[in-house]
Amino acid sequence: MAYERSIWDVPLQLTNFNITVALLGGFVSLFGLVSFLLKEHFYLSEALIALLVGAGFGPHGVNWIRPKDYAGCHEHGVSAVECADMLDALTLNFCRLVLGVQLVLAGVQLPNKYLWREWRSLMLLIGPGMACMWLATSLLVWLLVGSGSMSFLHALAVGACVTPTDPVLSAVIVKGKFADHNIAKDLQHLIVAESGTNDGLGYPFLFFALYLIKYNSAGPAQAMSLWLVFTWGYTILLSIVYGAIVGFVGKELLHWAEKRNYVDRESFLVFAVALALFVLGTCGLMGTDDVLACFIAGNTFTWDDWFRLQTKDDSLQPTVDMLLNVSVFLWFGAFLPWDAFEVNAVPGLTTWRLVVLGLLVLALRRLPWVFAMRSWIHQIQEVRQAVFVGFFGPIGVSAIFYLYIALDFIEQHLSESKKVPRSDVEHLGETIRVVVWFLTVCSIIVHGLSIPLGKVGYLAPRTFGRVWTDSISSGSSSADTRQHRRISVLGRWLSPKHSGDVETSDETRHFVSRGAEPASQQEQTQTHVGSLGHVETQVGATAPLRRHLPLQNEQEGYGTL
Repeated sequence: MAYERSIWDVPLQLTNFNITVALLGGFVSLFGLVSFLLKEHFYLSEALIALLVGAGFGPHGVNWIRPKDYAGCHEHGVSAVECADMLDALTLNFCRLVLGVQLVLAGVQLPNKYLWREWRSLMLLIGPGMACMWLATSLLVWLLVGSGSMSFLHALAVGACVTPTDPVLSAVIVKGKFADHNIAKDLQHLIVAESGTNDGLGYPFLFFALYLIKYNSAGPAQAMSLWLVFTWGYTILLSIVYGAIVGFVGKELLHWAEKRNYVDRESFLVFAVALALFVLGTCGLMGTDDVLACFIAGNTFTWDDWFRLQTKDDSLQPTVDMLLNVSVFLWFGAFLPWDAFEVNAVPGLTTWRLVVLGLLVLALRRLPWVFAMRSWIHQIQEVRQAVFVGFFGPIGVSAIFYLYIALDFIEQHLSESKKVPRSDVEHLGETIRVVVWFLTVCSIIVHGLSIPLGKVGYLAPRTFGRVWTDSISSGSSSADTRQHRRISVLGRWLSPKHSGDVETSDETRHFVSRGAEPASQQEQTQTHVGSLGHVETQVGATAPLRRHLPLQNEQEGYGTL
């Protein structure tokens, strides 16, 4: 007999949708209350925080975020293989959405005709740079993971997934106060352009290995034919042409509508996001490289700088970007196979091997090659800049995207009946899954904590020394000591100009309150950050930094990179 609920019963609806929406809204709200403090003072990224929160609320934590329930895995008649396929498809499409929107917005942020003007520097980074990153990572995977159980060709497939630098995590170091005060504008643009371009160029590296694995017994001729015609011709070149056409047509249509006052402000601001969704969907229908097409469309859309300048001070695009980033890393934290890092089906793939692999990949995957090419990249003017650009090449959403592209290829083209992998690739899928997920987690943690730990490493002994000095010094000598600040050791290392003040350009964001207006429109003022966190001008006015929370020694930050 079915249970009949009384009309007086409390109508609780503990559904997955209600729980997930409540968690997402609660996290975004609570994070927003301290977001300025966490991101602009402690330099913590929302990706790292969201990943940890997702892990805590996921199946390995309190189990309030239940990925298997969202995919319908617990419905009657759904097998384990079907459940895994649905979860993989859900994660892949989620990554496509985040990358598509992120890359269109990244393309919009670049100055006019940037890809055309800076093609030499970009070609070095996405040509020999990516090739060296691919080979170095693959060699490390082969040596540490499967020198006895997998071929180097399989390692090339694993390395291809983590070769592109992630545009989502790269945005952490090119946005905000740290970037404004420490990274030159041309270097910021180079990082954005490289992460957007090479993110879509992971296909040739991945399918070079996958096609050779598929046709390893028939010889390389057919594999290379597919690679040249299908991967380079249909997937890469078609996506570039299509993205350029859509971006140009979108720009002209929006310009035409805006000149005739046909478009309102809200629709004008959201046009870039809508363009990303359109390119993402249409390229998905054609089966081309939707990620690369989105970046090309975004850059072509602002080829004349008109849209970028019109929306420069608007916050809609960063808000959409933040919501997508938080959502995807919450999903990653709840979904990623934490238990597989300890126990998995790959022979010899132990936890200590993964840890050593993660450290070596972060150290050797990118840094040596950027350092070697620094003389030919004019944006990198000093050794310290080469070290910075070489180290900050994060592995993130793009790696997970290529992970599931590879798993889909293995299931469709390297498997026998009933989706059982061929004997020669029996452990390839599991190896790619475990290694790529682990390297992604390592990169999120290491790159997410590098800047705050670097600052703590300097401030901790200096603060302790100052407290000790203050305790034994007179009040006058202590006050005199506080007036003579010196630039930090890290700032001296980063900055080519050993100046205590950080000069900024007109494009630099100081978070100045909107109420502070110049005395005259004709007056030219030059701003610099004062010792108390104020923006001082030549006319004598001071405007406090927007919502600035003065922390001890904050004014001793970094120099300009």
